[in-house]
Amino acid sequence: MNKNVQRLSQLITTFGPGAMVDLPTRSVIVGGLEQWDMSGNGAFTLIAEQRLTSRLEQLLRSQGRLIGGSALTLRTPPITTNTGNGIPRGVATPVFPTWFVCDRVETIPTDGRIIRRRRLVPWQSLDTKGRRRFLFDDGKKSEVSPIRFVCACADGHIQDINWRWAVHGATPCEEPLWLEEKGTSADPADTSIVCGCRLRLSLQDAFQPGRLGMCRGERPWLLDRDPNGCDKHLKLLTRTATNTYFSQVYTVISLPQEEDELTQLVDDLSADLAVVQTLGDVAVAKRFNQKIGASLGIYRDEDIFERLQHLRDDARIDAGRSPKLSEFEVFASGRPEIGQNLPTARLYAQTLPRAQWATADAPIDLDSIINVVAVHRLREVACLYGFTRFEAAATSADGDFEDIELAVRGAPISQGADWLPAIEQFGEGIFVHFDADRINAWLQQPSTQHRHEKLHDGYRFWAQRFTGKPPPYPGTAYVLLHSLSHALMAEIALDCGYPATALKERVYALAPKESPGDASRCGILIYTATAGTQGTLGGLVAATSRFAEILRRSMDRLSVCSNDPICADHEPDHRSGERATHGAACHGCLLIAETSCEMRNLFLDRNLLVQTMASDSVPFFARGSPLPYLDR
Repeated sequence: MNKNVQRLSQLITTFGPGAMVDLPTRSVIVGGLEQWDMSGNGAFTLIAEQRLTSRLEQLLRSQGRLIGGSALTLRTPPITTNTGNGIPRGVATPVFPTWFVCDRVETIPTDGRIIRRRRLVPWQSLDTKGRRRFLFDDGKKSEVSPIRFVCACADGHIQDINWRWAVHGATPCEEPLWLEEKGTSADPADTSIVCGCRLRLSLQDAFQPGRLGMCRGERPWLLDRDPNGCDKHLKLLTRTATNTYFSQVYTVISLPQEEDELTQLVDDLSADLAVVQTLGDVAVAKRFNQKIGASLGIYRDEDIFERLQHLRDDARIDAGRSPKLSEFEVFASGRPEIGQNLPTARLYAQTLPRAQWATADAPIDLDSIINVVAVHRLREVACLYGFTRFEAAATSADGDFEDIELAVRGAPISQGADWLPAIEQFGEGIFVHFDADRINAWLQQPSTQHRHEKLHDGYRFWAQRFTGKPPPYPGTAYVLLHSLSHALMAEIALDCGYPATALKERVYALAPKESPGDASRCGILIYTATAGTQGTLGGLVAATSRFAEILRRSMDRLSVCSNDPICADHEPDHRSGERATHGAACHGCLLIAETSCEMRNLFLDRNLLVQTMASDSVPFFARGSPLPYLDR
């Protein structure tokens, strides 16, 4: 793959609008949606997902980012095609930063030490042929590399550092600037920006609050400045650091439409029918959209419009509640077959007979599990709607929008586009439905209550880092199921052949609004999904017949961690920093790749699952107990 080419999924997650990307000769910033070339046949695909579209419409309208009566659509990123002049279509990426460091190194002996320095030059000073070299006064040319440092603010704005102002302040100076390094470490104190007039700025000083001045609200990915201005101080930001970009992605699992054939066709074409607002628009859409005409030409306009309005009304109602609630109700319905077993189906699953996954001599107590569902086919739709810098927005346990009331604020990815980039991924999975009554009974045990208080105290210490409203505590039932999900994912990866990084999770610990402390719907969905493929290898579904053995092995592994007793005795307190949300959890036992975890590896504790070396373990899966919530 060429270094100037990205996968569709990367433009939704790691390298969306506002993210910086290293190319062979320079660094660029991915342009906003207005700079994505969506012209030409086949440049993009419309994605139909009414539940997701309706929910995002509500969000954008509340933020003033969807103007008037515009209907929101979801589109895949543009696929590169060559134009007649040889310039490929795709996503425009302005050069950023526009300060470069020459590769030519000069050495200066000073006080018995060798200081290395390289010339710091702006984009305009490079040669006009490709802007790849700088011409020195001695006539020699040097290749250049983009400087490693930029500045940004908590509202997502980003800009070049005005190095002359940072070194001289308001005093004008035209002497050349140099990046000077001493020593062999990456210590900021050993790196300075030095002017020919001998004034210097240490990068250690540049990290001081307010040292780089006030933000001007620049948004180079949108080619403008924030019309609302900005009153934040700029912070030094390393261009390639992981905290430069955190995408805000909303994900749903597509659910089947248990309706007639026309309803299913209209649902499949709902993205193409987004412009249809009146009955008369149906005839126009049939006439000018070949796809709609071919699929719906034999049906009456009135029937098509009726089905479309019905789907939109259902989506609006569904948009008012957690997306996980709708998903759980489908997976936990207990129906022998969920959806239709067709190649074009968005979801097809089977609720397995208990004898198929829970044998009489099961090596672990399974009474707390109601059903295991083999999800033969599922469709995941992920949509990018914003991003943050410096700090990722907290994730909601109920699958709703990320709470962005942090020290940072979400930034827009367009100036007012009526569409958002999205991808659809197909895969398979396993859904495990737990008995909520048993989990709540276990939660009421005195020993469990004591552990709950420790975890909740840790959450309160962690929540103090938020300047606004912190995300709510997800509940100890969520911590239990989240920990179990990670344990199962690690064991399933060893059993079914999928790499652990290919697996994902959706944890359902949903509580009614009137009683947020009691989980009334409990389940785990472990799945894999890949963009652009129609189905997967079947390894997850095949593992359902071995579920009891997989569960036993995963619990056995958790009883001892390679970092015990330190891991088992870890307390979620004010001394733990980011680990204040953890009980017994580390990279040796429960932490997994953050791309696989829906909660960024927060809220985990294996002391809730099995007996460990800790004195206050409260195992849900107690050895030898007839019921999992009984004291050991």
